[in-house]
Amino acid sequence: MTSLDKPTSDTDRTTDQQEADARAVTEAALFEAFGGVRGMVETVLPGLLFVTIFTIDKNLTYSAVAAVAVSLALVAVRLIRKDTVKHAFSGVFGVAFGVVFAKMTGNAKDFYLPGMLYTLGLALAYLISTVAGLPLIGLILGPVFKENLSWRTRNPGRKKAYARASYAWGLILLAKCAILFPLYWWADTTQFGWVLVALKIPPFLLAVYLTWVFLAKAPPPIDVFAEEEAEKARKAAAAEAAGGQEL
Repeated sequence: MTSLDKPTSDTDRTTDQQEADARAVTEAALFEAFGGVRGMVETVLPGLLFVTIFTIDKNLTYSAVAAVAVSLALVAVRLIRKDTVKHAFSGVFGVAFGVVFAKMTGNAKDFYLPGMLYTLGLALAYLISTVAGLPLIGLILGPVFKENLSWRTRNPGRKKAYARASYAWGLILLAKCAILFPLYWWADTTQFGWVLVALKIPPFLLAVYLTWVFLAKAPPPIDVFAEEEAEKARKAAAAEAAGGQEL
């Protein structure tokens, strides 16, 4: 009998199922934390509309109004559907700051400057927090996985995965900045705008994919919320038992 003909044991099936469950949980958590497809659309659409209108008529006011309007519309849709609005609201604030910068300087290219500075700051935050032993991606995803900060002291394999993921995010965002900041000075507004829009999604997808790879291979999260509930139930049972003995 060849290795292919051997029946799969119950242990193998259990292990495979556990790995599949872990991947599914990781995918769901990443989807929730980073907004999924809809979050990406909300991130890209205002900037895409801005550069499209500016490319056509070179009118900063029209481009800015359109970007703000579509951002507010996306928030309104989420409110109507009673969905989480954190991704849409972050888009509104980003667009609003960009419009303020551009209107203050009169340079449409400055619409993108706040977002670029935010990206640079976020890249440094990922790298510095990891060097400090508190990787930022762990702070972001810990509550989503219901493990909070338990990975810091109780789950070293998971802390290592978070550190790798944070380094990946930091380096990818730094590479993006290394492309965009020189272009900010050298390229004209339309060229720069299209390059920036083109670089919105691919680096993000690469960082999310690497995060998934690292976490899929890491130990499962420790559900501290379940532990707290179990401890409360244990104390309640103990108190009930003690009350019964007194009677």
